[in-house]
Amino acid sequence: MLATLPFSLNFVHPLTEWGLLAMGGWALYLGIKAKKTRTGTPEQRKELVKGKFAQRHYLWGSILLAVMTVGTLGGMAVTYLNNGKLFVGPHLLVGLAMTGMIALAASLSPLMQRGNMIARKAHVGLNMGTLTLFLWQAFSGMEIVNKIWANR
Repeated sequence: MLATLPFSLNFVHPLTEWGLLAMGGWALYLGIKAKKTRTGTPEQRKELVKGKFAQRHYLWGSILLAVMTVGTLGGMAVTYLNNGKLFVGPHLLVGLAMTGMIALAASLSPLMQRGNMIARKAHVGLNMGTLTLFLWQAFSGMEIVNKIWANR
């Protein structure tokens, strides 16, 4: 089946995931600004509210969730189409865990909108864990890309 797929298709997933890592950093920045808007002094809040950081954080987080889910499934699909199997190892398992973590973090949004601090802390913890794993994934993924490139 490898002959039927263009070789460049192998690189869509890694490029998407590097973009998602950058997007995750941007969503983190917006989340920090949104928190500062909620918790800052009245003068700070007056200035920060103009940036609509909470709304932008929510939008970028939603995009991140959607693209990450499609990217995870797409990476698995290309691997299966190229090899007739998935390679069950740390990169796959951590990627699946990250996709679950970001989905759980997003599902806490309604509770956070009602002011639930436990949900807010869980949201932050899940997303910080996801970003930390994302850094590891970026480098383990590059090892995989190097193997693909060497075997072409």
